[in-house]
Amino acid sequence: MATAVELQNVVKSYGNLQVIHGVNLTIDPGEFTVFVGPSGCGKSTLLRMIAGLEAISDGDLLIDGERMNAVTPSERGIAMVFQSYALYPHMSVYKNLAFGLETARLPRAEIAKRVQRAAEILQIEPLLNRKPKQLSGGQRQRVAIGRAIVREPKIFLFDEPLSNLDAELRVQMRVEIAKLQQRLGNTTIYVTHDQVEAMTMADKIVVLRDGRIEQVGAPLDLYNHPRNLFVAGFIGSPKMNFLQISAAGIEADADITGSAAGGGRDVPMTLGIRPEHISIDPDTGAALGSLKVVLVESLGGQTVVYATAANGQTITVVLDGQVAVGETLEAFFDPAKAHLFAADGNVVAGARLPHIITLV
Repeated sequence: MATAVELQNVVKSYGNLQVIHGVNLTIDPGEFTVFVGPSGCGKSTLLRMIAGLEAISDGDLLIDGERMNAVTPSERGIAMVFQSYALYPHMSVYKNLAFGLETARLPRAEIAKRVQRAAEILQIEPLLNRKPKQLSGGQRQRVAIGRAIVREPKIFLFDEPLSNLDAELRVQMRVEIAKLQQRLGNTTIYVTHDQVEAMTMADKIVVLRDGRIEQVGAPLDLYNHPRNLFVAGFIGSPKMNFLQISAAGIEADADITGSAAGGGRDVPMTLGIRPEHISIDPDTGAALGSLKVVLVESLGGQTVVYATAANGQTITVVLDGQVAVGETLEAFFDPAKAHLFAADGNVVAGARLPHIITLV
């Protein structure tokens, strides 16, 4: 049966320096949860506290309702896969997989059974007699994952396991890890700084910044409904465009101008539009104005366009077909897919944009 993990007001401090600030989070049984955020946001520290490799300064960690703060890592029912493969170079793949079980003094038949099962799952059966130096990077990563599988843990923890692989192998391995989690059904917590990994693998994404949770939700929830500028800019590739506009003519469910909503005061606000939601089709909706193409990245069927708006700001657009440098495009967007952010960076609920946007 899959396992639930709960963090209750968890704090981590190193002396007077607090790096995790009262995190509250529930991870449901069998869920694939991804911690994502920039370097230094605290995602690996949080993972290591769950693993028991870092002490919790304050708050509680619960696994299946049982407080784990003082429980040793070996008794928490977890297995961790690190960024470094950390394989024993003098041992065969079989011995690398079996070593932890031998140390735990499991019966030889049980060890053989678990190793064989892990090898079948990861398709590394032909590699069992090889040494790590005879393996590719992807094969070594499979062996590292296999060492976690043989322990038959309640929870898998992954700390940026794909960052040492090349781009093609990263894509292949993230698919394999996602399929593995679906097959085994274990609760899985995965740390990455790569939002593409987070979007493609997760049931739930936890976006972290400076030791605090910015937003938690399913990948498409965060993509479609970011809570603030940070989440909007972090989730999605290419990155969301942020345009400075006036509040004049904008209506919303809340006061955005300091007087009546939509009162016409010249209050600067930020309009967020994803590159894939900008079009050259006038029927799309609101007019964004003329854009001068300054750089293109041609992907064949699609083109990533870097263009300059009337106010000099660079805007990224993803268009079907091919576009040439120097062209002028009349750009439009669907207001229903745009996001309006107030001066404090938080999204404005129920914003209704005018048909023509004025950039400031």
